[in-house]
Amino acid sequence: MRQFQFAGGISPARRRQDKLFKSVCFIGILTACLFLIVLLWSVGKDGVDRINGDFFTSFASRFPDKAGIKASLWGSLWVIVVAIVVAVPVGVAAAVYLEVFTSSRNKLASFIQLNIANLAGVPSIVYGLLGLALFVRALSLDRSVLAGGLTLAILVLPMIIVVSQEAIKAVPRLYTEGSLALGATKWQTVFRQVLPAALPGIITGIILSVSRAMGETAPLITIGAVSVIRQVPDGLDSKFTVLPMQIYDWSTRPQAGFHDAAAAAIIVLVGMLLLLNSAAIVIRARSQKKV
Repeated sequence: MRQFQFAGGISPARRRQDKLFKSVCFIGILTACLFLIVLLWSVGKDGVDRINGDFFTSFASRFPDKAGIKASLWGSLWVIVVAIVVAVPVGVAAAVYLEVFTSSRNKLASFIQLNIANLAGVPSIVYGLLGLALFVRALSLDRSVLAGGLTLAILVLPMIIVVSQEAIKAVPRLYTEGSLALGATKWQTVFRQVLPAALPGIITGIILSVSRAMGETAPLITIGAVSVIRQVPDGLDSKFTVLPMQIYDWSTRPQAGFHDAAAAAIIVLVGMLLLLNSAAIVIRARSQKKV
């Protein structure tokens, strides 16, 4: 009788373990939410009064009341666009190659996969040193938008590859086998069946990669991006600054007005990141409903 109850149902000890694990998970989520609420409240009470039209249309200034984020906001957009234009095609192509055109016995593919996994855990400052040595000095791109965008492209490339691989791997094999059985080539199968089915997952990974790149400061400081600039980038060879660097510069100044400006810039940056992450959640939820 005891054996039957153990095999057919859940033992009391397992039920207690399940409840304990659920409680631990709930406490973890609650703690994370509390930290986020405290952070937003602390920043909001200092910077919400500074958020107005002039704050978005003014350049950095030595006067705290006149300081704005126009240059850093546009610089962030320029650098992110360059990074995504470079990283997305390369990352998706690498994921397709590793998942569709190679097998697990391919030594070259295994070597590439191992290095991608290692690069995903490398600190961002290392990518900054790579960008400084390769793009700024070796390729003589100077401290430009192009150098910053390429550095961030290398930073987010492993993440895009890994997420794209998982999205392609989740596509049912029936799609591929049915397409090949009907006479389609491998390229036609990839472009007409695999990639459209994996597109929601790939887009989610791209959005999350953009979120990470938008909040990075260390790589751009390493390549020598300026912290204060009074002009909007007008080309790939222009000097630039980004929101995280502007926040860092203001937070290190002694005047209280700059601290309020930094808090306002943090609200803008956090709002942009939350918007991007929310878009990724919505896309993932819609794709799961379709499945």
